[in-house]
Amino acid sequence: MTAVEQQERHQRERHQETGRLADSFDTRLLAPMMLGAILNPINSSIIAVALVPIGAALGASTAQTAWLVSALYLATAIGQPVVGRLVDVVGPRPLFLTGGVLVGVGGLLGTLSPDLAVLVVARVLIGLGTCAGYPSAMYLIRSEARRTGRDSPATVLTLLTLSSQTVIVIGPTLGGLLIDLGGWRATFALNVPLALLVLALGWSRVPAVRHPDGVRPPLRLDLPGVGLFASLLAALLVVLMVPSAATAWLLVVVLAAGAGLVWWESRHDDPFIDVRVLAGNRPLLLTYLRQMLTGLTSYGVLYGLTQWLEDGRGLSASVTGLLLLPLSGAALVVSAVTGRRPEVYLKLVVGAAFQLAGAVGMLVLGSQSAIWFLVVLIVVFGVPQGLLNLGNQNALYHQADPERIASSAGLLRTFLYLGAIGSSAAIGAFYGQSADTAGVHELGWFLVGVSGLNVVLTLLDPSLRRVGPRSH
Repeated sequence: MTAVEQQERHQRERHQETGRLADSFDTRLLAPMMLGAILNPINSSIIAVALVPIGAALGASTAQTAWLVSALYLATAIGQPVVGRLVDVVGPRPLFLTGGVLVGVGGLLGTLSPDLAVLVVARVLIGLGTCAGYPSAMYLIRSEARRTGRDSPATVLTLLTLSSQTVIVIGPTLGGLLIDLGGWRATFALNVPLALLVLALGWSRVPAVRHPDGVRPPLRLDLPGVGLFASLLAALLVVLMVPSAATAWLLVVVLAAGAGLVWWESRHDDPFIDVRVLAGNRPLLLTYLRQMLTGLTSYGVLYGLTQWLEDGRGLSASVTGLLLLPLSGAALVVSAVTGRRPEVYLKLVVGAAFQLAGAVGMLVLGSQSAIWFLVVLIVVFGVPQGLLNLGNQNALYHQADPERIASSAGLLRTFLYLGAIGSSAAIGAFYGQSADTAGVHELGWFLVGVSGLNVVLTLLDPSLRRVGPRSH
């Protein structure tokens, strides 16, 4: 073997050791991608079983603790597309590391919090910190496809969704165990070691810049667009969470900010939310709408049903968390079976139909509902967890402009969080002081309407039938 051949062999071996063959996906990116993607789901789900203990400890009603849910999602709904746009321009690494710092600070603040107001601030910081994970992951998937000259393996998208879905459904179980061990503050303290791991992996594995031509485009952030979007969401949140004559004037702010946002963004040469692209991309717009309806039902169940199990059914936080494990099992099995299938139409139809069936099941819940029935109901809601987010994510991957994939992915999460905000507002309205059986029935009727609309929109969208093997 010549010296040149030996050198080439050593180079190939080094590439194999780091998982970075020129024609394959860089597997070293998987760990930070999945860790970043689970930060928001774990903070979304783990709080579900902590709301009742927090309310009891701080003397807050169910309607007041709902702000802990809405605050995180308001921050992420605004922050995701902003951070997504920054990732598109400066690359994922700076945003990934900054997000880790914010998550750690928010977790520490929540652990030491003396009252509900400080907890809300902590949740806002955590929400902002979790904004970078998902857009960064989608950016890296697209950049790897450019580097290798072919689409990244379907397994990567499946692993990304599977990790998020796994965490969001085992979160309540983990939360119940943490509450038993260290009280509700332990659910905030968990963010500190997670943040340290984010910083370590982000520094060692996430590339600083991955632009296809090696030249970073100029950073032009549409601050007026961001401000109008934030004003719209903040005013809408207050109206939904505190519906009264005193807040009715904010509807004027909602309408004015919405109209101003459309007017400004349609004229800006580099808009924060490209309404022209949305207006001309009906399939992508429908994907965003389906994602919002999916979030309304998913989070309505995650927070609404969980609180009823503790208040209305009388179960402890730890038992409630364990009872939600079948949700995880169903989601994992469905994701494993269907995840590698590129077609999305059947996934979305079946997932929406299962959400509708579960919502109907909520209408017959009572204080003496048998455990077996609760398990069946939870399994029914677990099936769409393994179908809908993955289906909408795969649809977006093929529908969005490749040059704005990170910001488009961030906007997909924004619509999911809009659904979560809507669900927390509905829970606050239906439950009031406690999560009783009458309230869970009202919530059930609301979710029947939402999931039924999702079924109809999916069935009537012919573009979904074309998203599959032929779209690669």
